Amino acid sequence: MGMRAAIVVGATGLTGTSLVEQLCENDEYVSVTVIARRAPAFTHPKLEVKIRNLDTLEEKDIELANELYCCLGTTIKKAGSREQFEKVDFEYPLTIASLAKKRGIPHMLVITAMGANEKSPFYYNRVKGKLEHDLMELGLQRLSIIRPSLLVGEREEFRLGEKAGEKVLKLAKPLLVGPLKRSRAIEASQVAKAMIVIALYGNKQPVTIYPSQELAQLDFPETQNEDVSRENIFNWKKRKLSSISDEEDKVNQEVVINRDKYKIEETVVDKEVNFQHRRDK
Repeated sequence: MGMRAAIVVGATGLTGTSLVEQLCENDEYVSVTVIARRAPAFTHPKLEVKIRNLDTLEEKDIELANELYCCLGTTIKKAGSREQFEKVDFEYPLTIASLAKKRGIPHMLVITAMGANEKSPFYYNRVKGKLEHDLMELGLQRLSIIRPSLLVGEREEFRLGEKAGEKVLKLAKPLLVGPLKRSRAIEASQVAKAMIVIALYGNKQPVTIYPSQELAQLDFPETQNEDVSRENIFNWKKRKLSSISDEEDKVNQEVVINRDKYKIEETVVDKEVNFQHRRDK
């Protein structure tokens, strides 16, 4: 069993909900902290929920952790305006990343979108591309950019456009082969699992971009079960403090932007890690 701590922002959305559940069930994590405006329905002994207004989030609200997972995202229709959409999809993630950098969190994983490009003719993709660009400029120790295609799964709210797109892509799936395979819809639960796989075993480059077709194939490597005592399994606080104290000496506490030292790689995993890849159904 590991001794990792994670922070999740955007935990009440489709991917975030699944991510929190999977993190709590993963033996590598002993502590999962959610920062949200409302509490998720899911509860677990490992889970701590901090109810916060993201407009007034401060450095003290960000605890030390091994990973910060950002699953924030909305639509213009739900947000009510482009200004509010950009606040959720651009301003909040960038602010949170800056606070995490100052706090010394060594790895941020953020969901953007397939086609993210600050020069895209499409507004949504431009915003996502601008977010990616500014996160890279921030100089995080390690940044993993998650670019899923259309996310499918059971949402709390009904989104007509996404439901229609989901049906179209489902019918077209047999035709989406070769380069078109990247456009296949992807289960939000699979994206959540892929994010954990990336956190534990992924590329250690400062910036790595993970496209949707790669996310769809990621799975955990085979591991042997570790024999641990019941006391250690349920002593979350003791294990969390031990884990985080080890990380404190490894990270840079200063916010320094040095674009030249960053190499962006569109690759998924280190060669020495043998993953089990899912087979398309």
